[in-house]
Amino acid sequence: MHIVDDPTGLSERARDLLARTGWRKPESAARLATDFLRVRDRTGRLIPAPMKLVIRREAFAARFGGLQYAVRRSVALPGMDREFQRLWDFDLGGWMRRDVRGWHFDFIGERVSSPVAYAVHTDGRVGVTHGGLFLEIATSVYHLIESHAVLDQVASWQPWHEYAAGSDRMALVDHLAAQLDGLTEVAEASGPCARWLLGENVAIHEVLSYSSDVPRTRQLAVWARGQDGIGQIRAALA
Repeated sequence: MHIVDDPTGLSERARDLLARTGWRKPESAARLATDFLRVRDRTGRLIPAPMKLVIRREAFAARFGGLQYAVRRSVALPGMDREFQRLWDFDLGGWMRRDVRGWHFDFIGERVSSPVAYAVHTDGRVGVTHGGLFLEIATSVYHLIESHAVLDQVASWQPWHEYAAGSDRMALVDHLAAQLDGLTEVAEASGPCARWLLGENVAIHEVLSYSSDVPRTRQLAVWARGQDGIGQIRAALA
């Protein structure tokens, strides 16, 4: 059953996001089922779509195909803070590729101009393709939606940008986690490539960049909820 009709497996936070902003577009009658397609193997030879790819891609289409929802986000810009929202679209794309761990296939993803394409791997991971490589960004589609739900939740909070000159922003994660009481990892939205730490008044998002650099660089965003959150961060950094 489609995720819009049966959100089993999602937290209350993610269910609320879909209930407020999510809907399902009708599937295009022109889409051919995966088992009728031919794909290129690693040598470039055209072959019938492997059964594992057929099962995973058709399961994605049945559970998430056509899903759209809007995610709010607040960011710090020079001289101002800004809140905006982006549309996410889970319509299937048209390509499928082989790699050393199986196959991956594309879906539309975030509706924004981007140098990367979004994809789902046959082992369940969600990623982006960059330079022909599959780069994991979430352990599953559920994990991706959960992360968006936390991002949307803290969109009304103030982005933190009072970093000391020359400070190591990445070192803030462990330091704030150790200093701030009640700051815990959001397990359903965290994984090897992304981590959310959330408290009543402070949120931290740490992610690996969408880059083929090895190792991938870490990126950090911090939000404070009102003056209480600002005060907690400043006290922890003092």
